[in-house]
Amino acid sequence: MEELKGKKMKGFLLSLIFCISFTGNIYALEPGSKAPDFELAGAQGAVRLSSTAGSVVYVDFWASWCGPCQQSFPWMNAMQEKYRSKGMKIIGVNLDGKTEDAKKFLAQNPALFTVAFDSKGETPKRYGVKGMPTSFLIGRDGKIISQHLGFRASDKDVLEKQIQTALEGKK
Repeated sequence: MEELKGKKMKGFLLSLIFCISFTGNIYALEPGSKAPDFELAGAQGAVRLSSTAGSVVYVDFWASWCGPCQQSFPWMNAMQEKYRSKGMKIIGVNLDGKTEDAKKFLAQNPALFTVAFDSKGETPKRYGVKGMPTSFLIGRDGKIISQHLGFRASDKDVLEKQIQTALEGKK
């Protein structure tokens, strides 16, 4: 019994460390820089960032095993529904090695926003993702407004205010 608890704890800690410190070739993206375009397979067909030109886009990198990612889905669904008519689009980029893992997660946590799959992890490298989840708010001009690492209940108000400001066209 103790051995099983130890193995579960070790697995949990390894997942947590990976959740916090996604590694790879990291390129820092500064606010004001152009968001790298991507084209990925999606739940409803190809997903291209460039096809969202003129919209405010919230790109969220997530994985099925990431606890904070699971907590962010209801909030992202609410934001998509609340601000869709004002030109808001949310794209969730899944980073699971197996798309089946993502689909199981989505069966339990439906997404009311666009979902793309990057099992090779190329897109997060181009965005400089250092932990999970990481989100980027992209303005109507295709430039990065802000980047956010992690997701906590206390983040919701700040993130929503950033979205509102971007939708209003304020800096």
